[in-house]
Amino acid sequence: MRVILLVALLFGAAPAVAAEEPSGCDKFKWPIERERAMLTAPDRATLASGVELGTLPSTGLTLAMVAPADARLPTPPERAPKEGSFAGFVTVKAPPKAGLYSISLSSGGWVDVVQNGSFLKPKAHSGATDCDGIRKTMKFELSANPFVLQISGTRENSISIAILPTE
Repeated sequence: MRVILLVALLFGAAPAVAAEEPSGCDKFKWPIERERAMLTAPDRATLASGVELGTLPSTGLTLAMVAPADARLPTPPERAPKEGSFAGFVTVKAPPKAGLYSISLSSGGWVDVVQNGSFLKPKAHSGATDCDGIRKTMKFELSANPFVLQISGTRENSISIAILPTE
Protein backbone atom coordinates (compact mmCIF):
# COMPACT_ATOMS: atom_id res chain seq x y z
CA MET A 1 0.00 0.00 0.00
CA ARG A 2 2.89 2.38 0.77
CA VAL A 3 4.36 1.72 -2.67
CA ILE A 4 1.07 2.66 -4.35
CA LEU A 5 0.83 5.82 -2.25
CA LEU A 6 4.45 6.76 -3.06
CA VAL A 7 3.90 6.20 -6.80
CA ALA A 8 0.72 8.28 -6.68
CA LEU A 9 2.54 11.11 -4.90
CA LEU A 10 5.41 11.04 -7.38
CA PHE A 11 3.09 11.16 -10.39
CA GLY A 12 1.06 13.92 -8.78
CA ALA A 13 4.20 16.03 -8.29
CA ALA A 14 5.59 15.38 -11.78
CA PRO A 15 3.54 18.05 -13.60
CA ALA A 16 4.64 20.73 -11.15
CA VAL A 17 8.30 19.81 -11.59
CA ALA A 18 7.95 19.56 -15.38
CA ALA A 19 6.38 23.03 -15.52
CA GLU A 20 9.43 24.69 -13.94
CA GLU A 21 11.69 26.25 -16.53
CA PRO A 22 15.45 26.34 -16.23
CA SER A 23 17.04 29.60 -15.11
CA GLY A 24 20.11 31.23 -16.64
CA CYS A 25 21.67 31.69 -20.07
CA ASP A 26 23.65 28.46 -19.77
CA LYS A 27 20.43 26.42 -19.53
CA PHE A 28 19.41 26.69 -23.19
CA LYS A 29 19.71 23.43 -25.14
CA TRP A 30 22.07 24.96 -27.74
CA PRO A 31 24.30 28.05 -27.99
CA ILE A 32 22.30 31.28 -28.17
CA GLU A 33 25.02 33.91 -28.50
CA ARG A 34 24.11 34.99 -32.08
CA GLU A 35 20.39 35.17 -31.29
CA ARG A 36 20.96 37.03 -28.03
CA ALA A 37 23.26 39.54 -29.76
CA MET A 38 20.59 40.26 -32.40
CA LEU A 39 17.86 40.60 -29.77
CA THR A 40 19.85 43.14 -27.75
CA ALA A 41 21.60 45.08 -30.55
CA PRO A 42 20.85 48.80 -30.58
CA ASP A 43 20.26 48.78 -34.36
CA ARG A 44 17.14 46.59 -34.25
CA ALA A 45 14.52 47.69 -36.75
CA THR A 46 11.22 48.73 -35.15
CA LEU A 47 8.19 47.47 -37.07
CA ALA A 48 4.45 47.86 -36.75
CA SER A 49 2.38 44.70 -36.58
CA GLY A 50 1.25 43.57 -40.03
CA VAL A 51 4.28 44.79 -41.96
CA GLU A 52 5.50 42.79 -44.96
CA LEU A 53 9.23 42.22 -45.42
CA GLY A 54 10.76 41.31 -48.78
CA THR A 55 13.36 39.11 -47.13
CA LEU A 56 14.64 38.21 -43.69
CA PRO A 57 16.04 41.15 -41.77
CA SER A 58 19.82 41.10 -41.29
CA THR A 59 19.34 42.49 -37.79
CA GLY A 60 17.02 41.74 -34.95
CA LEU A 61 13.70 43.54 -34.98
CA THR A 62 11.33 44.95 -32.44
CA LEU A 63 7.69 44.29 -33.26
CA ALA A 64 5.01 46.61 -31.89
CA MET A 65 2.23 44.54 -30.37
CA VAL A 66 -1.44 45.41 -29.97
CA ALA A 67 -4.49 43.92 -28.29
CA PRO A 68 -5.34 40.54 -29.91
CA ALA A 69 -8.64 41.87 -31.28
CA ASP A 70 -6.76 44.71 -33.00
CA ALA A 71 -3.88 42.56 -34.28
CA ARG A 72 -5.87 41.08 -37.17
CA LEU A 73 -3.69 37.98 -37.22
CA PRO A 74 -4.05 36.32 -40.65
CA THR A 75 -4.65 32.93 -39.00
CA PRO A 76 -6.23 32.38 -35.57
CA PRO A 77 -3.38 31.37 -33.24
CA GLU A 78 -3.13 27.74 -32.20
CA ARG A 79 -3.32 28.91 -28.57
CA ALA A 80 -5.96 31.48 -27.69
CA PRO A 81 -4.39 34.65 -26.23
CA LYS A 82 -5.12 35.48 -22.61
CA GLU A 83 -7.08 38.56 -21.62
CA GLY A 84 -4.81 41.60 -21.29
CA SER A 85 -2.07 40.17 -23.52
CA PHE A 86 -0.71 41.50 -26.82
CA ALA A 87 -0.31 40.09 -30.32
CA GLY A 88 1.29 40.98 -33.64
CA PHE A 89 2.62 39.54 -36.86
CA VAL A 90 5.04 40.06 -39.69
CA THR A 91 4.97 38.54 -43.18
CA VAL A 92 8.24 37.55 -44.82
CA LYS A 93 7.96 37.16 -48.59
CA ALA A 94 10.68 34.49 -48.65
CA PRO A 95 13.68 33.36 -46.66
CA PRO A 96 16.95 33.53 -48.64
CA LYS A 97 16.88 29.74 -49.07
CA ALA A 98 15.02 26.74 -47.72
CA GLY A 99 16.45 25.36 -44.51
CA LEU A 100 16.39 25.27 -40.74
CA TYR A 101 15.94 28.67 -39.09
CA SER A 102 15.93 29.74 -35.46
CA ILE A 103 13.25 32.15 -34.30
CA SER A 104 14.01 33.69 -30.93
CA LEU A 105 12.06 36.02 -28.65
CA SER A 106 13.21 38.46 -26.01
CA SER A 107 10.29 37.61 -23.74
CA GLY A 108 7.56 35.02 -23.39
CA GLY A 109 4.91 34.61 -26.04
CA TRP A 110 3.21 32.07 -28.26
CA VAL A 111 4.76 31.64 -31.71
CA ASP A 112 2.90 30.49 -34.79
CA VAL A 113 4.73 30.14 -38.10
CA VAL A 114 2.30 29.76 -41.00
CA GLN A 115 3.63 28.74 -44.40
CA ASN A 116 1.75 27.41 -47.43
CA GLY A 117 -1.48 27.69 -45.43
CA SER A 118 -0.32 25.39 -42.62
CA PHE A 119 1.08 25.82 -39.13
CA LEU A 120 4.69 24.66 -38.95
CA LYS A 121 5.68 22.66 -35.91
CA PRO A 122 9.02 23.53 -34.36
CA LYS A 123 11.77 20.96 -34.90
CA ALA A 124 13.25 21.97 -31.53
CA HIS A 125 12.62 24.54 -28.83
CA SER A 126 14.41 25.80 -25.77
CA GLY A 127 13.76 28.43 -23.16
CA ALA A 128 15.10 29.74 -19.90
CA THR A 129 14.24 32.47 -17.46
CA ASP A 130 16.72 34.98 -16.06
CA CYS A 131 18.75 35.39 -19.25
CA ASP A 132 18.91 39.06 -20.21
CA GLY A 133 17.68 39.65 -23.75
CA ILE A 134 16.35 36.20 -24.67
CA ARG A 135 13.54 34.08 -23.28
CA LYS A 136 12.91 31.37 -25.87
CA THR A 137 14.19 30.04 -29.14
CA MET A 138 12.74 27.55 -31.63
CA LYS A 139 13.93 25.94 -34.83
CA PHE A 140 11.64 25.70 -37.86
CA GLU A 141 12.16 24.07 -41.25
CA LEU A 142 11.22 26.78 -43.78
CA SER A 143 10.79 26.38 -47.51
CA ALA A 144 11.75 29.22 -49.87
CA ASN A 145 8.15 30.50 -49.79
CA PRO A 146 6.45 33.38 -47.97
CA PHE A 147 5.60 32.81 -44.32
CA VAL A 148 3.82 34.62 -41.55
CA LEU A 149 5.30 34.88 -38.07
CA GLN A 150 2.54 35.47 -35.52
CA ILE A 151 3.29 36.23 -31.88
CA SER A 152 0.54 36.27 -29.29
CA GLY A 153 0.10 36.11 -25.55
CA THR A 154 2.87 38.58 -24.70
CA ARG A 155 2.72 40.69 -21.57
CA GLU A 156 4.46 43.69 -23.15
CA ASN A 157 3.37 45.84 -26.09
CA SER A 158 6.62 45.18 -27.97
CA ILE A 159 8.91 42.19 -28.39
CA SER A 160 12.32 41.69 -29.96
CA ILE A 161 12.66 38.92 -32.54
CA ALA A 162 15.66 37.30 -34.23
CA ILE A 163 15.29 35.06 -37.28
CA LEU A 164 18.50 33.31 -38.30
CA PRO A 165 19.52 30.40 -40.49
CA THR A 166 21.07 27.73 -38.31
CA GLU A 167 24.70 26.89 -38.93
